[in-house]
Formats: sequence, C-alpha cells, structure tokens
Amino acid sequence: MPNELADSVRKSLDAYFSHLDGETPHAIYDMVLHSIEKPMLEYILKKVGGNQSKAAEILGLNRNTLRKKMAQYNLE
Repeated sequence: MPNELADSVRKSLDAYFSHLDGETPHAIYDMVLHSIEKPMLEYILKKVGGNQSKAAEILGLNRNTLRKKMAQYNLE
C-alpha cells in the first residue's frame, strides 16, 4: 500500500510539472503536504466516527497535535 501511495504522489507531481507551462514551481513541499494531510485527516476522523483519541492513535499523533491540525484545516 505505501508504494501505491508513493506512486500516486509521483504521478500527481508529474502532472503538476507538465501543466506548469513555463511557470516556476513554488512551495511544492507545503502544497503536497496540504493536499495529502487534509483528506487523510477527514478520512480517518470519519472512519472512527469523529473520535479524536482513536484518530490520533491510528495516525500516530498526540491528540493535541491532531486538534491543531483539525483547526488548521477547519475540520472542527
């Protein structure tokens, strides 16, 4: 599964770079993290019925870190 995720990221980056049309890429790291992190958090929170403790455990995060990320992405 991790290889599938990595392949998806590579394909998305290939598409992103092919559509730049001569523009200089900027802040790729943040763009990719934000593109992946929010849907991952949404998915896990939905999977556990909104239980933040369970979500934090599955994600390998401290519950306070999860709450900060939820606030960052307006997932509260």
